[in-house]
Amino acid sequence: MRTPRAPAAGILPVVLCTLVMVVGGCGGGPPAPAWAASVCDALGPWRVEIDTLTSSAQQQMTAQTTPAQAKENLVRMMAGAERASEAARQAVVEAGVPDVSSGEVVSEGFVTSLTQVRDAYGRAKRSIEALDTGQSGPFYDGVKAAVDTLNKEYDASELDTSKLNSPELKRAFDEVPECL
Repeated sequence: MRTPRAPAAGILPVVLCTLVMVVGGCGGGPPAPAWAASVCDALGPWRVEIDTLTSSAQQQMTAQTTPAQAKENLVRMMAGAERASEAARQAVVEAGVPDVSSGEVVSEGFVTSLTQVRDAYGRAKRSIEALDTGQSGPFYDGVKAAVDTLNKEYDASELDTSKLNSPELKRAFDEVPECL
């Protein structure tokens, strides 16, 4: 006895809609308040981690440690910032595309900015890893150059919110508790 099967034509729309929903269509993404809450949930811990690591890096630059100790600590801090940025980026990706006008542009702007920040920390980490710790003067000059480059790249990665003029999202970011 054969089991009844749905006709292929009936399954195809369901499969296509499922695929499109994963990519961001068929009924839209999350409403503005839900998306904003997800993004703020991702960015809150990231900001705290970056602030903590930045403070630690500043303390490390003035601490009385050997270049080898400073290098180890700075590389660990840069790696932590790189991981934290990737975790925030991934959480924003998982938040989906908000169901607002230009939602794709808004979502992509956040993801791109976090990608650039993550990559800037990764480059700084690799630059510091490559420094010779044999002489403290040249080592700290190299660290300063790596941090200066990081700061420039970090500033360049800032999200240009002037292109993200969604009244629904602006209201959501101003109102949802996760963003306050």
